[in-house]
Amino acid sequence: MALVGVARPRPECAVELAALLHSFVAPTRAEEGSVDYVLHTAENGDLVFYERWRSAADLAAHLALPHMRDFQDHRMEYLAEDLQIRWLTPVGD
Repeated sequence: MALVGVARPRPECAVELAALLHSFVAPTRAEEGSVDYVLHTAENGDLVFYERWRSAADLAAHLALPHMRDFQDHRMEYLAEDLQIRWLTPVGD
């Protein structure tokens, strides 16, 4: 399973949000079931992340971790609008 997420930071929180999301990269990659996790910056300043997980259960376990729950609870302090998530389905193998 894969997804692409877009985080549009509030201008005054852009640096802080980038650092926070970057701090998730290494621990997320080390999690059971994580296939890939990459964070990008778009030309307009949005932060774009790409995640692949072995299963929906692995993603659910990731989202249940304390630091992820904390981010979910406080995300709007950093964001100009809520996260945009697109779920991806592979086309062939």
